[in-house]
Amino acid sequence: MLNLIFDRQKDSDLNVLCLGAHSDDIEIGCGGTLLRLAAEFPNLCITWVVFSAREKRAAEAQSSAAEFMMDVRQKQIILNEFQDGYFPSSIAMIKDVFENLKNNTAPDLIFTHYRHDLHQDHRQVCELTWNTWRNHLICEYEIPKYDGDLGSPNFFVNLDRQTCDRKVDLLMHHFQTQANKHWFTQDTFNALLRLRGVECKSPGGFAEAFYCRKISF
Repeated sequence: MLNLIFDRQKDSDLNVLCLGAHSDDIEIGCGGTLLRLAAEFPNLCITWVVFSAREKRAAEAQSSAAEFMMDVRQKQIILNEFQDGYFPSSIAMIKDVFENLKNNTAPDLIFTHYRHDLHQDHRQVCELTWNTWRNHLICEYEIPKYDGDLGSPNFFVNLDRQTCDRKVDLLMHHFQTQANKHWFTQDTFNALLRLRGVECKSPGGFAEAFYCRKISF
């Protein structure tokens, strides 16, 4: 299998935009990848945007993002307060947030939700991502859930056990409001990381997977 190599040196700036509908989405979907990028690119710059983060969930989002990006040179955390579950009816206001991001960021790489995610908020964020950025590398991440909407991703980021352990430990530590959810467990996150690692024959045994619809070489 051929590996993708970014067209820049390791000490060059790499600007990443992370978009998550809810407080824990970015961490679940691409937290391990962000930890790996932070370790490999000393001049990594991340803009971390959560669209629904209120009260306790906002505090969790802030503390989690700060720790995931502890080793990132330049970072910005943007928390919005749109109502969970109502994104389609708030599309105009959410679109304004996207337009502001377009005018104030220049991402090389964008992480967003999976186009066929069955959660309406997730789908709305993905749709607006593609509406807003037309010439960027966009990777759609996956969120395990009751709906059973996992697909067949085509882009894999190899991870080692240490990185995966850190990702899962941070998730379990920061998101105490989700502890009562039947799916929010270490086993769930580790299982998906291991399964995707099997699918791409990861040297470290684990991987995060994405849907990458357009890549130019």
